[in-house]
Amino acid sequence: MEHPILPLPHETQRLILRSPSPAYAAAIQEAVEESFAELHPWMPWAARLQSLDESKAYLERSEALFHSGEDFAVSGFLRDSGQFALGAGLHVRSWNVPKFEIGYWCRTSLQRRGYTTEAVTALTQIAFAQMGAMRVEIRCNSRNQRSRLVAERAGFRLEAELRSDDRANDGSLRDTIIYALYSAQVLARD
Repeated sequence: MEHPILPLPHETQRLILRSPSPAYAAAIQEAVEESFAELHPWMPWAARLQSLDESKAYLERSEALFHSGEDFAVSGFLRDSGQFALGAGLHVRSWNVPKFEIGYWCRTSLQRRGYTTEAVTALTQIAFAQMGAMRVEIRCNSRNQRSRLVAERAGFRLEAELRSDDRANDGSLRDTIIYALYSAQVLARD
């Protein structure tokens, strides 16, 4: 059965959301290097700083997964300057429901300006309106206050806390917070 492909590019008020491409590797690598100290405690993929070649290879895999409908990594760029601002994703949790998980990070120099919430809101709207989502989740480390604020600002509701659910990059056990929105909640707001 064919599944829909995330319709990108998509423009928001201040961002252009694009599908992954190895052409973005240098810009993303620069942002990751700038932000690594802040990403490392929270993001499993930031357990160590990857090389530019590893970033290109990741983007090649992400591009293939995107076009096959298996996973939807997203690169966010500022509309006015074209600068890479953030990485996000609409990750398929189940096509059977269908349900998705949204992940995100913003480069350090552009944080606290609402870009991440803007991207999450757009991806949530697309998931429900164009991808057939019945449920969208955001999962994060319970101690990641900034990530939790993004979920709350984007209208997600706290649903659960999973104790000792995963390992943090430092090896310690971490609790996972799950925020969710359901199609009925979204329709009730509109």
